[in-house]
Amino acid sequence: MNQEFSIVHLLLNASWVVQAVVLLLLFVSLMSWTAIFRKLLSLGDVGRLNDEFEREFWSGKSLQELFAAAQQNAKLAGPMERIFASGMREYQKLRERRITDSGLLMDGARRAMRASLQREMDAIESNLSMLASVGSVSPYVGLFGTVWGIMHAFTGLAQMQQVTLAKVAPGIAEALVATAIGLFAAIPAVLAFNRFSRDIDRVANRLETFIEEFSNILQRNVGAQATTLTR
Repeated sequence: MNQEFSIVHLLLNASWVVQAVVLLLLFVSLMSWTAIFRKLLSLGDVGRLNDEFEREFWSGKSLQELFAAAQQNAKLAGPMERIFASGMREYQKLRERRITDSGLLMDGARRAMRASLQREMDAIESNLSMLASVGSVSPYVGLFGTVWGIMHAFTGLAQMQQVTLAKVAPGIAEALVATAIGLFAAIPAVLAFNRFSRDIDRVANRLETFIEEFSNILQRNVGAQATTLTR
C-alpha cells in the first residue's frame, strides 16, 4: 500500500466528522478491551475461590468452623463462601431468638442466601451491558462515518468538470475506514459478551446448586436442636 492510500494518510485527510467518528470508535474499542481483560481476570478469581471453598465445605469440617473462617476471611471470600455466610448468619439469628419452627428457620436462611446470590450475580455481570452496547452500536456509528465521508467526497467531486477514478478513490477509501474500525470495535465485544454470558450462567447454576445442597444440610440440623452444627 503506497503512502497516499495508507490508513493514517486517509484519516489525516478525512473530514472532521469522519475523524471524530474514528476517534470515538477507537476510544470505545479501548474501553471494550479493558472490560474484557478485567472480566477474564474476575471470572477466573470467582472460579478459583468457589473451588477452594467447595473443597473446604465437603472436607468434613463443621458448619461452625466454616462459618468462623468465612467471617474472618470476609474481604477475600468468593461468592459461594459469602452466600454460605449469609445463610448461616440468618439461621443463627433465628435460633438465638428461640425460633424452633423448621419452616421459619429454612425460609429465613433461604431468603438470606437468595438475596446474597442476587448481589453476587449483579457484581459478576457488571460491564456485560457495556460490551453488548459496543457490539450492537459500533457498526452503525462506523456506517454513519462512512455515509458522511462518501457524501462529503461526492460533494467535492461535484465541483470538478472531469472526474476520474483516481480522484474518487481516496474519498471513498477514507470513508470506508470508519466502517472497518466500527467492525473492529464490535466483533471482539460480541464474542466476549457471548463467552462471558455462558460462563456466568455456569457460575449461577453452580451457586444455585450449592444453595439447595446447603439448605438440605440445614434441614437435617433443624431437628437436632444442637447449639453446634455438625454434619
